[in-house]
Amino acid sequence: MSKDKNPRRVADNEAMAKLRMLRTSPQKLNLVAAMIRGKKVEKALTDLTFSKKRISDDVKKCLQSAIANAENNHNLDVDELVVAEAYVGKNLIMKRGRPRARGRFGKIVKPFSELTIKVRQVEEQS
Repeated sequence: MSKDKNPRRVADNEAMAKLRMLRTSPQKLNLVAAMIRGKKVEKALTDLTFSKKRISDDVKKCLQSAIANAENNHNLDVDELVVAEAYVGKNLIMKRGRPRARGRFGKIVKPFSELTIKVRQVEEQS
């Protein structure tokens, strides 16, 4: 009489982490996400550690969360993980303004974005 269990959103060899309400534009965040796509997680973490972009610390936290989900929730081997997907989406936009000359109003938009990272376990070719 109970309901069926919810199906997993990712495959059996994958884990996911999502970060919402990041205070940066999706275009700027996508530059950092593109930097780690397809890389091994150790290499991606070192790239994010030494990146000069302000948002790279938040992306690093999201990647570490995905790695922890893979290890603790899905029993995947951390040494064989690869960043399978890292994609960016829009979130809300705060609208602010500033008075300008001759009675006009300058519109200032402050965008937020969200980030989804999926890590996948791949077996090493030896």
